[in-house]
Amino acid sequence: MNYRHAFHAGNFADLVKHAALLDLLARLQAAPGPLAVFDTHAGRGLYDLTGEEAQRSGEAKAGVAQLMQAADLPPSMQPLRQAVVKLNGGETANLYPGSPLLVAGALRKGDSYLGCELRAPEHSALSDTLASWPAAKTVCADGYVEVAARLPKQGPALVLIDPPFEKSDDYERCAAALGALTAKNPAAVIMVWMPLKDLETFDSFLREAEDAYEGPLLVAEARMRPLTDPMKMNGCALVLANAPEGFEAPLTEICAWTVARLGQSGKAQVWSA
Repeated sequence: MNYRHAFHAGNFADLVKHAALLDLLARLQAAPGPLAVFDTHAGRGLYDLTGEEAQRSGEAKAGVAQLMQAADLPPSMQPLRQAVVKLNGGETANLYPGSPLLVAGALRKGDSYLGCELRAPEHSALSDTLASWPAAKTVCADGYVEVAARLPKQGPALVLIDPPFEKSDDYERCAAALGALTAKNPAAVIMVWMPLKDLETFDSFLREAEDAYEGPLLVAEARMRPLTDPMKMNGCALVLANAPEGFEAPLTEICAWTVARLGQSGKAQVWSA
């Protein structure tokens, strides 16, 4: 599956991922001390929804456009809406912030962000996007390798793993990263985003993740439709190691609203593995 950010920016999966990310950041920043944030597949950080790539897919119309129009938006999704409004200077979403820009805008004094992007053109765009944020750095490199090398051995840290899933080993590398990163820093919170196509692919990843990581995993699923056609992205999931206490509630709210508002005979669920 090819899930390059530009074609799908602002779709339902971005709403789930980014609303969850902002809530998670706020929870981790409630504790004293600096937070180090790492992004293994950062993308360009800012997306023009009027551009060719986004217009070709049209997915933002069924995603962020609905977020901006909704009168029933739950509290856990309000920060994402506010971020989009601030970026655009109003309710019309012509631009959409990726994870790097959302994180950069939330950094406190002493916090840091490292965005890894392997594709040179995307990395160049990412560097431009984050140029005004001194605490947000970028590197053109394999994010799995770079974050494993740079993650501190102790202290608060958040790692976002969000590959495009165009390589056959991405599921295996995500699962291995869960184990390796938490072994290096037992306090690190790891959040993996992935598409939901069919149940067997997802279950296979969870089995590998449970083998790699000894602790409990928090799993949030937004199934937009039944998982019956493996050729389609039928939903998305977030899988977390070291999720903070109480994070189940906002995840449930985010997935439930997204499925109810944007899905078709779908299902939302949050559970521990």
